[in-house]
Amino acid sequence: MDLFEEPAGNAHDFTVSELSGAVKRVIEGEFGMVRVRGEIGRVSRPASGHLYYDLKDDRSVIAAITWKGQAAKLTVKPEEGMEVIATGRMTTFPGQSKYQLIVEDIRPAGAGALMAMLEKRRKALAAEGLFDEDRKRPLPFLPQVIGVVTSPSGAVIRDILHRLRDRFPRHVLIWPVAVQGEKCAPEVAAAIRGFNNMPDGMPKPDLLIVARGGGSLEDLWGFNEEIVVRAAAASRVPLISAVGHETDTTLIDYASDRRAPTPTAAAEMAVPVRVELLAAVDQRGASLSRCIAMGFVNRSQRLRDLARALPRPETLTQTAAQRHDLWAGRLDGALGLGITARQSRLTELAVHLRPRLLADLAARGRERLAERAKALEACTHRRHERGAERLTAFSARLGPAYARALAEAGRETARGRERLAALQARLDEAPAARLRVLSDRLEATDRLRQTLGYRETLARGYAVIRGDDGVVTTKAAAERATRLEAEFADGRLLLNGKPKKSRRDDPPAQGSLF
Repeated sequence: MDLFEEPAGNAHDFTVSELSGAVKRVIEGEFGMVRVRGEIGRVSRPASGHLYYDLKDDRSVIAAITWKGQAAKLTVKPEEGMEVIATGRMTTFPGQSKYQLIVEDIRPAGAGALMAMLEKRRKALAAEGLFDEDRKRPLPFLPQVIGVVTSPSGAVIRDILHRLRDRFPRHVLIWPVAVQGEKCAPEVAAAIRGFNNMPDGMPKPDLLIVARGGGSLEDLWGFNEEIVVRAAAASRVPLISAVGHETDTTLIDYASDRRAPTPTAAAEMAVPVRVELLAAVDQRGASLSRCIAMGFVNRSQRLRDLARALPRPETLTQTAAQRHDLWAGRLDGALGLGITARQSRLTELAVHLRPRLLADLAARGRERLAERAKALEACTHRRHERGAERLTAFSARLGPAYARALAEAGRETARGRERLAALQARLDEAPAARLRVLSDRLEATDRLRQTLGYRETLARGYAVIRGDDGVVTTKAAAERATRLEAEFADGRLLLNGKPKKSRRDDPPAQGSLF
């Protein structure tokens, strides 16, 4: 016996693929659908859209995968360090000889895990400055248009509209969104961005309200998503968050410009009370009227008090009037003496200055006349030169303009001819096209007639039974008939009775002369 010969046995030799397939069937059959609690680690998001991550505890690690189609439906996105309960199917990956969990749903492992994840996200966003007070803007005192982001079928929108109608009716634009579930966060973020980017020509809101009624932490989780917080922080329109009841707090409350404890309180923050404003205006108008009247009364009394301390007006003007009369009487004589003295002086000066003054004036006149003649001649010469230049410029521009006009007229004529030729071609083609359409319809109708005709039915194996009075359709009529004849696709067959004589065999009604 050879010591190196392998002992014969009944054990089956598996191939690698057979063994991997057997292991896969055992694991998938034993663990069809399982729920696993653990901490998420090493999250990978490749360009394919699938999610790869680990589920681990203090002793073991399981590889987990969420395919692209299911990842978009997850209400909670996996983040490293989060404690969750994952629901999925166990399977194997033969390419790497490992088992893995195909996750279809992820839930946080209790409210404590949700709160821890929420606090971690809040600190991260706060570190970016999204919650800083200097980013928050004041609300408009009386907005013309208010945009509301909420569900159109809930009681929240009715409460907001009712409160606005009671306080100060305003124009309201409603952007319907889902307020919980997997569609909540993307729809709310898209609504905030949509209100901020409304095109010109549409009423743009002066104030936004994001509202939802109360609920559990899981119901309100969509308003804690990062996409919603960033959209609220980036909003150029002042925003009021009214999510949940007074005790509920979401991350959008930190990023909004104002937080309202309830949707009704948000409507109260948005607009003042119209009746109170009217009453305040009336009160201030009455106060203003009283102040004006009291000012007139006080000034009149003050004027009267000051008038009592003044002397009589005639006492103040008597001395001045007397001095005026005295100087007025002296003025006539003084004026006459002054004029006489100046006339005498002027006569003496004229005797000496007249000849020389006339000569100077004549010389100046001739000089000024010569200067004006030269200026007139220069002006006339400049005008002639400018006229000649403009005429030359107009002549140079006229030729190209005329050429361009002729070219444009030629192009327009060519385009007209092309359009006329195209219309003529279409006109020539139209009758032929119409005839083709009518011919096709006639052929289709004829084919339908042939298909529905009774001879086509005979060709499919049916027959027509005729009796003494025509076509037989009932058993009783067939029993009464003395003669039955069956018509097939290729001819007729007599079933009983005597065959009919042909009309050619019948004797003529009138004898033949031949």
